[in-house]
Amino acid sequence: MRLLGKISLALVTLLYPFAIYFGLQTFSLRYLLLLLVCLALFRLFNWRSADRLSAVIWCAVIAGLVALSLWTNTELGLLLYPVAVNVSLLLVFALSLRQPQSLVERLARLQEPDLPDAAVAYTRKVTILWVLFFLCNGSIALYTVWLGNHELWLLYNGFIAYLCIGLLAAGEWLVRRKVKAKIAADLAT
Repeated sequence: MRLLGKISLALVTLLYPFAIYFGLQTFSLRYLLLLLVCLALFRLFNWRSADRLSAVIWCAVIAGLVALSLWTNTELGLLLYPVAVNVSLLLVFALSLRQPQSLVERLARLQEPDLPDAAVAYTRKVTILWVLFFLCNGSIALYTVWLGNHELWLLYNGFIAYLCIGLLAAGEWLVRRKVKAKIAADLAT
């Protein structure tokens, strides 16, 4: 059940821009806001218990977006959801830089607990790269909201942003392979 919930949540999150774009043409704003509330509640009840505070904070963000749309009687809160996701991820990655281990280092240590110092330095740079990515991606997502062109909003948030994430992840994976080889060669000498 846990895996099915995660897959469902990922699918709904990926399809969110399409649901909102086509939903705005078909349904009342209030139904779409209800969809956003359901998404937040689904996340809250499927979040790991150790990370419940993050779930509550995320639900508060969603409540703020819903309140913004209700207050302005516009789709603004719905359109700002991708911006909120980027800001959240930016904060998670950026705040991890203040910790002894960055988020990327913690993830890397799941596969390789004894990282050499050069690998630790690399993971810190990758964490910074993701912070910069989420800053740029969130800014562009916000710009698409500001322009008020729903087709452009859908194109960017439903396709281009995901393409950019994939390209960055693939590029980092290729670079990481070279860095790992260099670190292994340096350790061997």
